[in-house]
Formats: sequence, structure tokens, C-alpha cells
Amino acid sequence: MKKLVLLVAVSTLAACSQDNKSLEKDVQDIKKDIHEMRAMLQGGGGQRAGAAGQQRPRPPGPDGTKTYAMPVDGDPTDGPPTAKITLVKAYDYACPFCEKVRGSMDELRKKYGDDIRIVYKQFVVHPTVAYAGALAVCAANKQGKFIEMDRLLWDKGYNAKQFDKEMPAEAGGAPQKCWEQPAGCAIVNGFASELGLNADKFKADMKGECFAQVQKDMKDLQQLGVGATPAFFINGRFLSGAMPTEQFVAVIDDEMKKANEKIQAGTPAGEYYKQWVLDKGLKTVQ
Repeated sequence: MKKLVLLVAVSTLAACSQDNKSLEKDVQDIKKDIHEMRAMLQGGGGQRAGAAGQQRPRPPGPDGTKTYAMPVDGDPTDGPPTAKITLVKAYDYACPFCEKVRGSMDELRKKYGDDIRIVYKQFVVHPTVAYAGALAVCAANKQGKFIEMDRLLWDKGYNAKQFDKEMPAEAGGAPQKCWEQPAGCAIVNGFASELGLNADKFKADMKGECFAQVQKDMKDLQQLGVGATPAFFINGRFLSGAMPTEQFVAVIDDEMKKANEKIQAGTPAGEYYKQWVLDKGLKTVQ
């Protein structure tokens, strides 16, 4: 029982939970979880914790042993479409664990080369500070500058604590979103200028196609049980949190063997993900 509680604690502390109010609520939830877990450990089991207060129910999450059909249409990609491994990364530009795992993604691209492609999907868990970044990187991708904008959002945005924040709602109104205002979002617009992007197209894409794309990303991820960032699907296999590179490698190598077998049997490499992940994988969490 203690091992199970500790595993839950590690997962909680290695990911940012979805939150539609504020970043501070994440911290309070984590503190509450830790307090409950300590009570369980000190009491020797779940019965004592249950007596002190019933555990909050959690929605079912993806099973890491199963294959899920995670769509990738329209999302930025680093790696060729013929890659044997498709690693989908769900993340948020205000999540410290998403920033922490960037190094692992670089290591995996170097290790596997053209055998892996990383697909980036937005899952905004801190909307008051991260939504503008999600839209901006999508708009930059439409002008061929995804990698460059992603780097700026982390290095000059997150690391410098510079965010285009959602403004508080006026009396009786909705929160004011910078991408809906005539002046746009000052910080990400500055990044777009630094990258030499077409400013009018950038702003239009943020408000139009990219807003729809981010909504689609979040729906795709929620459909398969994702509730925190970072989250990953490796050829449809789920992995959660800022895990060490070795844990990614273990799943990737396992999936690589499966892919090689199917490709040797006649499946074109460029069709593997569609035929054996999208077509055969689970469409919902069961």
C-alpha cells in the first residue's frame, strides 16, 4: 500500500493538473494530496485515511499497456512522417514539468534520428497565462517557425516569467483575452516580430484556425483520459509526467520491435501509425 501511495505522489508531483481557475490552485491541490498521503502512511493504510476524510474520486486515466488512437492532424511535428515511432507530447507553456522534460525530447531525437517524430499537442492547464503561447506557437507553425517560437516561449517567456495574461473580467463580463483585443498579445507579438513573421497573418491565425486547433487538441486528449501535463502517447502507449529519458526509451524500444515486425511483413513505414495505431487503437478510455 505504501508503495502505491508513493507512486501516486511521484505522479502528482511530476505533472501539472488541469485547472481552469489559477496556477495557485494547482499548488493547493498538490499540498492537500501530500497531506492525505502522509496521513495514510502514518496510519499504516487507507482505512485510517478514509476515516479522516474520503479520498476525492479521480476520473479514469489511460492504461499504459494499451494502444490508443491519438489523432495528430494539424499538429506541429519534429521528425519525418515515415518515422516508425510517433511520440505525441501534450503540454502547457506555464507547466514547470513540461519545461523540465524538454531535454529528454532532445535526447530522444538524437538517439533515434529519423525513426522518431515528436508531435506537439496543446493541453492548456493554466489558461490565464498559457493560452496565448498555445495559440502563438500554432500560428508560428503556419509560417514554418514552430521550433523557433517554441524555444522563445520557453527561454524568453516561461524562464523569464513573461506571459500574456488573461485580464480579469469586468463587472458582469467575461475575462479579456489578449488575442481578441485590437492590440493583440504584446509578448508573443514581440516574439513573432523577432522571428520575422507576417504580423497580420500571425494575429489572424491566432484568433481563427489556431483557436480551433487548440480546442481540438484538448478535446482529443480529454477523450483519451488526459488530465495533466506533460502527457505522452508513444505509438498510442500512454506515459505521464516528467519521467527520466530511460523510461521513454523502454517504451520506445518495445514499440520499435512491433513496428519493425509489421514493416517487415509489408506495412509501409509511412502508413504504420495510421494502420496500427489510429485504425486499431482504442478511441476512448475503457
